[in-house]
Amino acid sequence: MFSAIAANGVYFTAAADNGEYRNPVISQSAPDPTVIRAEDGKYYLYATENVRNLPIFRSDNLIDWEFVGTAFTEETRPQMVPDGGIWAPDIQRIGNKYVLYYSKSRWGGEWECGIGVATADSPAGPFTDHGKLFISNEIGVQNSIDPFYIEDNGKKYLFWGSFRGIYGIELTDNGLALRPGAPPRQIAGTMTEATNIIKHEGYFYLVGSAGSCCEGERSTYRVVVARSKDLFGPYVDKEGKTAMENGFSLVMQRSQDVIGPGHNANFVTDDAGNHWMLYHGFDAKAPENGRLVYLDRITWDNEGWPRTATGQPSVSAAAPTINKR
Repeated sequence: MFSAIAANGVYFTAAADNGEYRNPVISQSAPDPTVIRAEDGKYYLYATENVRNLPIFRSDNLIDWEFVGTAFTEETRPQMVPDGGIWAPDIQRIGNKYVLYYSKSRWGGEWECGIGVATADSPAGPFTDHGKLFISNEIGVQNSIDPFYIEDNGKKYLFWGSFRGIYGIELTDNGLALRPGAPPRQIAGTMTEATNIIKHEGYFYLVGSAGSCCEGERSTYRVVVARSKDLFGPYVDKEGKTAMENGFSLVMQRSQDVIGPGHNANFVTDDAGNHWMLYHGFDAKAPENGRLVYLDRITWDNEGWPRTATGQPSVSAAAPTINKR
């Protein structure tokens, strides 16, 4: 693993000579990643703004990443929650636009934080901010951060929440506003944040992160899951306990090399049909370097539950299958 200066910025490579890669795939603090495969065939990853104004990275293969800039500038930076940071984005393509949902928050401001939305014609930006969707004290949900967008039966929804309940609400057809009169609906209790919902073989899988995210070597973050036949639940864990009762089953936990793995992006699929999860974690040997980005393949067990190869972050593994477009 090394970093060097490339034409467009810092370049990170995790490729090995034997068809494998080594973790981390981004050796710079880029917490709470979200990723999309764009129309140009490349992958774009966005993260909480440890790089101010929200960093964007680009990759041809999910393992070699190039820093290409930021979603915003000082002039275009969202003004919602003026003293807040831009946290935990979610990138989507809706119609012919790249739509970026983001949290704006500051530590301890659990009733003043909220979620906004921005759009761009290109995944590399520039993004135009459309302002807030809602603030916590307006929608009545404490700690309204960590947005996640999903479509189901022709309708568009946003899910969000952080240790104060996970909620969902219907959006307008363009995804840029709340559907008038739509109420927030709770789907999970207070155990998780960093919601992703993955559709797979007849189930919706509610993937989240539990524990403490951001305490370096003391972090207890881990990836957990519950599932349901319906988007709005009830979600249950492997033992049948509901997510509303904080019933979640383990997907991944810390290893001797990586502390606090979690806040994963939505699963992405390579050209062989395999699922992959990008997530952040602390290098146990140098936790002061922040939350680096790791990659692991997701498989599905005989009962249809997602898992990684060992239940922990890998050191190295076979690389994804990516065909050049």
